[in-house]
Amino acid sequence: MSSSNRKPTHSDALTRLAQAIAVAVSAALAGCSSLHTPVDSNTEPTPNLSARIKQKPIWLSEKSRHTPPQDVWERMRQGFQLQDGLGVNPRIEQQRLWFASNPEFLETASLRGSLYIHYIVERLEERNMPLELALLPVIESAYNPMAYSRADAVGLWQFIPSTGRYFNLRQDRFYDGRKDITASTIAAMNYLTRLHDMFNGDWLLALAAYNAGEGTVSRAIERNEKLGLPTDYWNLPLPQETRDYVPKLLALSQVVMAPEAYGVNLSPIANEPYFATIEVNQPMDLSRVAALAEIDEDEMIQLNPAFKQKATMDGPQHLLVPSSKAQLLTASLSRMKPEELISLRPKKPVFESLAGNPPARLTRRYKVRTGDNLTSIAKANRVDVKDLQHWNKLSGHHLKVGQTLVMQDNIKAVASKKATTYKVQKGDSLYIVAKRFNVEMQHLKRLNPRTGQALKPGQILTVSAPR
Repeated sequence: MSSSNRKPTHSDALTRLAQAIAVAVSAALAGCSSLHTPVDSNTEPTPNLSARIKQKPIWLSEKSRHTPPQDVWERMRQGFQLQDGLGVNPRIEQQRLWFASNPEFLETASLRGSLYIHYIVERLEERNMPLELALLPVIESAYNPMAYSRADAVGLWQFIPSTGRYFNLRQDRFYDGRKDITASTIAAMNYLTRLHDMFNGDWLLALAAYNAGEGTVSRAIERNEKLGLPTDYWNLPLPQETRDYVPKLLALSQVVMAPEAYGVNLSPIANEPYFATIEVNQPMDLSRVAALAEIDEDEMIQLNPAFKQKATMDGPQHLLVPSSKAQLLTASLSRMKPEELISLRPKKPVFESLAGNPPARLTRRYKVRTGDNLTSIAKANRVDVKDLQHWNKLSGHHLKVGQTLVMQDNIKAVASKKATTYKVQKGDSLYIVAKRFNVEMQHLKRLNPRTGQALKPGQILTVSAPR
């Protein structure tokens, strides 16, 4: 029988009985707590019960678990998937000791990465990939999108040319997709997913293959299988760099999990998009667009490093800009007349070089030494191999020791390469210096990663990067 069919008198009787029991319980509790305290029968029982019965904090933890974290580091920690079952591992401990002994490395990398980490974490979450992978660019490039290695690997994720092309990262004279923040991130996740599938869902083997190549890892597995040895990552005979690579990531993840325990100061990064994408339908000069939207020029370049000429030439027709400036830039571009938009086009030298009429240049000479090759010489002198071949009428890559190579520099580029520096005066602070040069504090911090909040008189600060 349902309760709605019961008689009212029965219901009232049950109510009075419940009230009587509550009073009795309250009195008993009060008596247990103090034999000398009289029980007042007129006192409501509910406050006495709530005062003496402690609430379990489970609901608080459940609430906090469903509340999105304000800091992207905390969001990352909640998505770690590679820590289970690691136990005590000397190879991880050795790498963890290095990070604890060099806290400035992670602090500097996280400062650079503050522009990109939220985007990477979101893309990883969409694919349900371990959020430890958001720390991979710390290992690969220290979160420097301009980084390049001796193996000609470039960008946050350090793609070599061939792998970059395989994952549709176009590379030419004006654009290098390996440096493109969004394109290279998607390519890296596609590559890691492919490796994860290839090695039967083993992330540690996938990471090893990301470093050494799938062929190297596959051959190591085949060797151990023939010898009847375990084929997990920890037991494979791999190159030393790859033997250290996975422990580095795992150790770094553990440091990020509890940075204070290792003496690392991780500045909070807001758990919100740092940049937005703005479509552009014509070539644009990054510095002019930055000025239009009141964006720090260095920040504009850090968000769009793939444009090698600092102009949207021969690349995707969009720009990444700070989210806080996206609306202003979109509105400004929509109001501009066609003739006004011309003012945002790249500066003349870019078009002159395209037209085959290069700007005035300075000539340098280099004498080939033992062990030199075109690639190493081009990197050391910050020129392209193809330009070296063109300037010296070389059809191949063969060089002779003692041979003299000619290199050319744009006069304007040489004149503008020098960085702007400032000598700290007594009473200066980062805030004061930023105001004096009309730049943002984050800009100063990125250019001077080893500088703390407290400045010392005589200290030299870089205010603008070489151009």
